[in-house]
Amino acid sequence: MPSLDDLRKRIASVKSTQKITKAMKMVAAAKLRKAQEMAEKGRPFSEKMDVIIQNLSAAINDPANAPKLLVGTGEDQSHLCIVMTADRGLCGGFNTNIVKLAKNHFNKVLKESKKLKIITVGTKGLDQLKREFGKYIIKKINFKDKKSLSFHEAEIIGNEIVKLFKNKEFDKCVIFYNKFKNVMTQVPQAQQVVPAKRDDKKVENQISSYEFEPEEDEILEDLLPKNISTQIYKGFLENSASEQGSRMTAMDNATRNAGDLVEKLTINYNRSRQAAITKELIEIISGAESL
Repeated sequence: MPSLDDLRKRIASVKSTQKITKAMKMVAAAKLRKAQEMAEKGRPFSEKMDVIIQNLSAAINDPANAPKLLVGTGEDQSHLCIVMTADRGLCGGFNTNIVKLAKNHFNKVLKESKKLKIITVGTKGLDQLKREFGKYIIKKINFKDKKSLSFHEAEIIGNEIVKLFKNKEFDKCVIFYNKFKNVMTQVPQAQQVVPAKRDDKKVENQISSYEFEPEEDEILEDLLPKNISTQIYKGFLENSASEQGSRMTAMDNATRNAGDLVEKLTINYNRSRQAAITKELIEIISGAESL
């Protein structure tokens, strides 16, 4: 049974941890507001970019001469996967949920005897993947030195994807991230960025009224690489909001659990102290009676 001194130290330690988790929750709540606002503002831009590409692709008369980033290589043998996670932990299941979705995709690709190549963005995803899928990881990227990620960082990854595609390193590219829904819910996403996925629902009905200058394929040659960077930046914004929301929830749970533990330890301490006092009284009374 722990001594009174041990219990006192344990209570002080848990209270100290509780202060830290409470502070982290407040910091995450403050960061969440800005991150959520950025994510919500970024969605219409990325969605509109996608609609423009869909409209342009539908207007192309000769698909054989269309940009390869739009129509693909015509094969489906090599897959590039971009796993976007955080560089910091203590955010609940945020990183684990992304990695879990990515692993399911990896296993499906390997089961079909296709080539798998992985680029990790963020150290936490790398830590969870390197043991099982380390031999498939071709590049490790992290932005630990950056306080916040900008479009410049998204362009770095986007340019790397375009370079690998031009070198015929892969046929399809999928990015993995968490979409922010609310503080309690973040939904893991697997979004194909190469080739651009066709979605007839997004194609506007008045497409015949558009006249493009220069030609559609020329516009797409310039627009498609930017779209890849845009979708990655959207993933960054969604991840940022999801990370702070998940951390806020995790630290709130940790603070409550610490409070419950302090209560249990305090009750245990009071009982042990009372037992020690009672024992001393019995010894004093027994000694007095023996005299």
